[in-house]
Amino acid sequence: MRRIFKILKWIFLLFLFSSVLAVLALRWLPVPITPLMVIRAVENVMDGKPAAIHHQWVPLDSMARAMPQAVVASEDQNFMRHHGFDFGAIQDAVREAEKKGRVRGASTISQQTAKNVFLWPSSTWVRKGFEAYFTVLIELLWPKERIMEVYLNSIEMGPSIYGVEAVARAHFGCSAMQLRDKDCALIAATLPNPLKFSSQRPSRYMRKRTKDIQKQMRFISRETWE
Repeated sequence: MRRIFKILKWIFLLFLFSSVLAVLALRWLPVPITPLMVIRAVENVMDGKPAAIHHQWVPLDSMARAMPQAVVASEDQNFMRHHGFDFGAIQDAVREAEKKGRVRGASTISQQTAKNVFLWPSSTWVRKGFEAYFTVLIELLWPKERIMEVYLNSIEMGPSIYGVEAVARAHFGCSAMQLRDKDCALIAATLPNPLKFSSQRPSRYMRKRTKDIQKQMRFISRETWE
């Protein structure tokens, strides 16, 4: 039993050291690929489709200034104020689930970044525990601008499409820097489910949601990201 505990201790220490080192390194290095990209590519192959991964890293200052505004307005309006977890949003989601029986997400941009870059898509408590751990790490070791930069470069934005540059090229025929405000709002509107909602062929619901996000964007300062 003592030997087992010793092995477990070394496994824990190795994980702790390697995870901190990885998060620290990615404070400066681009994220070339994520677990979700690999999983989606494998799923495509199993379905007889090409194992395509459309992804091109660009720095935050090479994106339209409205893009961070749009995702903050849509996904996490307290992004600049919280430290990884928006407990107010979590409480609101719990109350809504109790009253209406409808469960909505309350994950912050930091949590989504941790999940996208380091983990796998799943709803298990184990995965959520790792997500919380990596969220704390990136909030401690990365500035908010870096979290936003990694998020906008790694998040799924359509079938086999990851990041703002890739979706701008595929759906709007331009670079991430050339996206208009309404394009950014439309991209942000797809993020709850980018495999269901398309920024290339938006439905009536998507167009309405885009307008709502554009209204909210007025309250998100551009200067935050300059």
